[in-house]
Amino acid sequence: MDIVQWGTDPWGQEVLVRISWNLLYLSFWVGLAFVVFHAAYAALWMPRLRATGGNAGEIEEAARRIPERIPRHSLAARVFHWVMAAAILVLLVTAFFPIVGIQFPWVTIHWIAGVVLTVSILYHVVHASFFLDFWSIWIYPSEVREAWLRAKRQLGQRVPDLRKHGKYPLDHKLYHVAVMLAGLVVIASGLFMMVRIETPLWTRDPYLFTDGTWGLVYVLHGLTAVLFVTLTITHIYFAVRPDKLWLTKAMIWGWIDRKHFIEHHDPQRWVVSRESSKG
Repeated sequence: MDIVQWGTDPWGQEVLVRISWNLLYLSFWVGLAFVVFHAAYAALWMPRLRATGGNAGEIEEAARRIPERIPRHSLAARVFHWVMAAAILVLLVTAFFPIVGIQFPWVTIHWIAGVVLTVSILYHVVHASFFLDFWSIWIYPSEVREAWLRAKRQLGQRVPDLRKHGKYPLDHKLYHVAVMLAGLVVIASGLFMMVRIETPLWTRDPYLFTDGTWGLVYVLHGLTAVLFVTLTITHIYFAVRPDKLWLTKAMIWGWIDRKHFIEHHDPQRWVVSRESSKG
């Protein structure tokens, strides 16, 4: 299967043109295959892992300080999430529906959605850096070791007691890294591509780069765009799973209840109290 398509420039040199659209269909079916595999795995094979939070007495004491509702996402964070989600869905529709034969005037809608996504990401960088717990979403070495132990336990091996997660489990953090890296590439390449079309933002300049460099920009944009197809399918799947709906509701209402906190989180890793919940 071809990954990229090549063309010939006016001087007879072979240059990159774009990705092969086979990758679009591949990313779609990979996303669906993951959904089917995970649903079957979760229903049939996933064992129930016994997890502790460390010293039982300390955990019980910490649990008594936990309020009925624990703030998880601020209003500003929730607004960002849904604006970003809407922008990405619009970008995917306007980018790939014409490829599969559904034609409509998509260019203007696409670049406007791209600008909305760019502005929302810039806002999120500032908001997360200065107004949120910046380090809570990043991966720590201890989490990688615990993930390895969980994998060994699922294979039937004996391992030490496993602690529950902090605010964000490792799989959430890994997804965040994937979206962050793909998002930075797709935004940067998309802004360069906007130079080639008429917009009110700047003067059109199709000769900013050579044909070979433009081809590289198109390939990077296309690769990260089709990656978002898989990422979006898997994200929606987890959002609507019955056992994950409490997280989806938290992204709507901003809080989780005490039951789900105690069931999924280690109060020593995600420290909350009745006083802190009031904020």
